[in-house]
Amino acid sequence: MVSRFVVCGGNKLSGSAEVQGSKNSALPLLAATVLLNGESVLYNCPDLSDVDASMRILRYLGCEAKREGSALVIKSSGVCRDDIPDCLMREMRSSIVFLGAVLSRCGRAAMTFPGGCELGPRPIDLHLKALRTLGAEVVERHGVIECNARNGLRGAKIALSFPSVGATENIILAAVTADGTTTVTNAAREPEITDLCEFLNSAGARIYGAGEGVIVIDGVESLSGVNHTIIPDRIVAATLMSAAAVTGSDIEIEGIIQAHLGSIIPIFEESGCDIKCECGSMRVKAPERLGAMPYIRTMPYPGFPTDAQPPVMAAAALCDGTSVFAESIFENRFKHADGLIRLGADIKVENKVAVVKGVKSLYGARIEAQDLRGAAGLIVAALAAEGKSEIGGIEYLERGYENFEILLSSLGAEVLKV
Repeated sequence: MVSRFVVCGGNKLSGSAEVQGSKNSALPLLAATVLLNGESVLYNCPDLSDVDASMRILRYLGCEAKREGSALVIKSSGVCRDDIPDCLMREMRSSIVFLGAVLSRCGRAAMTFPGGCELGPRPIDLHLKALRTLGAEVVERHGVIECNARNGLRGAKIALSFPSVGATENIILAAVTADGTTTVTNAAREPEITDLCEFLNSAGARIYGAGEGVIVIDGVESLSGVNHTIIPDRIVAATLMSAAAVTGSDIEIEGIIQAHLGSIIPIFEESGCDIKCECGSMRVKAPERLGAMPYIRTMPYPGFPTDAQPPVMAAAALCDGTSVFAESIFENRFKHADGLIRLGADIKVENKVAVVKGVKSLYGARIEAQDLRGAAGLIVAALAAEGKSEIGGIEYLERGYENFEILLSSLGAEVLKV
């Protein structure tokens, strides 16, 4: 069913909202369960279409996978397949993280290239080069990636040319039961990487240095099932911060990890928001009109996250002054700018730089989202726009935001899913 959001803008937000579990952590954790013997339970797992897609992949591979409230229960003892069909791979970009896990578990893996939002070229050459270094034979033919490790995977030294999150995850999943020690230099440092390593270490892995630039993995023979609570979603937290800022509101955001928002909080503080964090809770008190935001350049963690750029840009559209966004991660990350312009924003995009000149007001319009985070940005802008907005492409939003219309409505927004 194709859904749209109808947003009547202009309402102040108030009250408190709980941040869901991290989508970008849940997906690699689900892939990691392929490696575990016995039952694993993932608590605080968001109910998202991408999570559902991962569950379908697990069931195809032979796992038992079911949801019990906000928890997922996975039993991987029945893994009997080493391939993933194209119809499942195309549902999300993160499906590629199953490559390292299936190869490690089965000694072979065959799958097509992943799908997901079209944000420009995202080659997986770093993934494949790393797997070759670990001893896998990798052949690409007719759009299918075939990996074989007939003699098992062997620990190796791997230096990434870019701190790719997906490549780092695939290396960890492939190396965790490999023979010997693997050292990953220039590894991704995102909190989701740390969450994955903590999960695997609880299961019996020996991984050191997660969250730092160098990760060391001592291979172990086997891993056992564990219970694990997924970290809160820092991008959802940033989206709620943007919603409060753009509407001049005062809200509480519960269940956050302040350190994960270290590059985001100063942006809002410099634009005039009063932000106080205490015991996993954040209060965001925004001025009637935001000041201009400083120069924002997306970077790998601990830099400003590319996923937070669209909702923050939506807030910048109503700033008093000019803000500049430079996108260094994805080539087509400014697709939401067209929708913001239809709402009345003054945005000029050239290559990977967007100049946002704050306007006095936005107005309702009918707009279409073209990717996950862009959808969130358009909804944030619609919350502050005069009149009614209709936002299509909600299927993108539901890949990463759980019942977002209910969450916003609980804060006093007028949002209806139709």
